[in-house]
Amino acid sequence: MSFLTDLFKPAFARAATGGAVSAKASPAARGAQPRAAGAAPAAPGSTKQLALVIDLDVCVGCHACVTNCKQWNTSGEAGPLADLNPYGAGPTGTFFNRVQTYEVGAFPDTQTVHFPKSCLHCEDPPCVPVCPTGASYKRAADGIVLVDADKCIGCGYCAWACPYGAREMDPSAKVMTKCTLCVDRLENEQLPQAERKPACVLACPTNARLFGDVHDPASEVSRAIAERGGQALMPEWQTRPANRYLPRRGMAPPPAQDARDGAGGA
Repeated sequence: MSFLTDLFKPAFARAATGGAVSAKASPAARGAQPRAAGAAPAAPGSTKQLALVIDLDVCVGCHACVTNCKQWNTSGEAGPLADLNPYGAGPTGTFFNRVQTYEVGAFPDTQTVHFPKSCLHCEDPPCVPVCPTGASYKRAADGIVLVDADKCIGCGYCAWACPYGAREMDPSAKVMTKCTLCVDRLENEQLPQAERKPACVLACPTNARLFGDVHDPASEVSRAIAERGGQALMPEWQTRPANRYLPRRGMAPPPAQDARDGAGGA
């Protein structure tokens, strides 16, 4: 398994299932066998695949990406997005992007890692084939995974199929929502070329979020992945996430499986 898998898999599983780890979206449930640890991922196709590359080394957890994403999408083509009790004791609502914070490692060698989470725009997205109406789909031209709100019936099958907990049912509209990579910005010819990027990328004060074509070896994102060892989240689920995470510099790799199993007793 990858560095990111060992660190974040339990937390992502809990987030996706409301606290209980579930095998509901396992590869076996989708008719596939989990890829063995260390096995090479499937080779990407030759078509464009737009994606985010997130640098965990410089993300400071400021949530600027979260607020800018919410502002743009709630007022744009994807909106409005629900905000329930926003100024009360238990505010909640619909967000396309969230930042979760973890302490990793063992004392005294611990680090705080801020981990942005949104749709990974998988190259083999499990959310697409389970949709009974075809509302969930992947664009052939650029690989972005989207939801057609006019076709969505709010059944939630796609959310159950997603192993990352990256989809949210809007409690007001009763349809499934997710990151769109701000396609309404990418295709808006009234915006300057420099601003035709996802809102989260434009807002990040530390340039922790990169955006581009991960299938183009000359792109900024592909170079960052190659130079920093960018990793997919939980590759053993065989979804081939397009988004990549650049690991923290100097963070030691996780111990071997047998060492982890033997630590702490029964």
